[in-house]
Amino acid sequence: MAPLTAAEVVAHPAFDSVDWSLPPTTSGTCSVAHNRRGGPFNLYYETHGTGPVKIIWIMGLNASHKDWKRQTKYFGHQLGDQYTNLVFDNRGVGLSDKPVCLYSTSEMARDVVDLLTSIGWIDPSAAPTRSLHVFGASMGGMISQELAMLIPERLASLTLCCTAPRLVRTGPFLENLRERAAMFIPKHIDIELERMAHTLFGDGFLDQPDTEFDDPEKNFPTRRDRFAAGQLRKRMDTEGFTKKGFMMQVVACYFHSKSPEQLKALGDAVGRERIAVLHGTEDRMLTFRHGELIKEALGDDILWKVYEGTGHMIPWEEEEDMNRLMESFVQKCIGLSA
Repeated sequence: MAPLTAAEVVAHPAFDSVDWSLPPTTSGTCSVAHNRRGGPFNLYYETHGTGPVKIIWIMGLNASHKDWKRQTKYFGHQLGDQYTNLVFDNRGVGLSDKPVCLYSTSEMARDVVDLLTSIGWIDPSAAPTRSLHVFGASMGGMISQELAMLIPERLASLTLCCTAPRLVRTGPFLENLRERAAMFIPKHIDIELERMAHTLFGDGFLDQPDTEFDDPEKNFPTRRDRFAAGQLRKRMDTEGFTKKGFMMQVVACYFHSKSPEQLKALGDAVGRERIAVLHGTEDRMLTFRHGELIKEALGDDILWKVYEGTGHMIPWEEEEDMNRLMESFVQKCIGLSA
């Protein structure tokens, strides 16, 4: 089936179903980066659920807290009595501020520490306990590596999904960035959407029927059309998704670098039995080799999950399997802290 054009996607009855209704338990802004470069500025955050287990979800390049909706719904609403979930917009995107300064994954990790301290998930005056479960995807996985090096003794678990310790074989990554930057140029939108879809998803996923909702009126013909709708919705939000913010986050990704020795030290400090690394074999944004590099540096005692035929968007492409895997992994790690 041929994909819908951008105009057809926007006109489709399902276009209004792109953003899900997931009322947060709490929401607000937090002032971070006091006495740091570019600060202070505000981060927007939400919590979902009221359970005793705390999970922090750290999102990737030019993506907002809404992009965690599949995990927010499962862990924060269906299982909201067991988990409290923190989702937020990184600096440079969404409802958070977009300071003009040099971004780095290490500084963005410090933003997270400031946020966790502000909402009471970290008490600097108390002895650290392993109470935080961290899940980072793509750029969020890079930030999570830095966060784990800052507060290793506070992590109950660390999951690094479709991410990299540093960029190798950067051709596909840079080509994808050029295509995504072109989304801000009002021309050839259908071509750019098709290229982005191919880069971000595994073969076969996008042609599957869109089954997001029980009501067929809320569904597009294919998952590719739903992906396009999400990208077009972002493009319409000219304040939340800016070329300036995108490029500053790109700089942070490009210069992120963790050596094998640093990753080994991270594994020693967090505990390898508390670390999971997930990667898809058809990831064309951060190729499979990037996940292997993390695994090789950390060793065999981590949870290493390979998704055959899956692309860069594991939290969507493998939604049900990944959610169940993370539920099991988090519960196992709770036992380690008992």
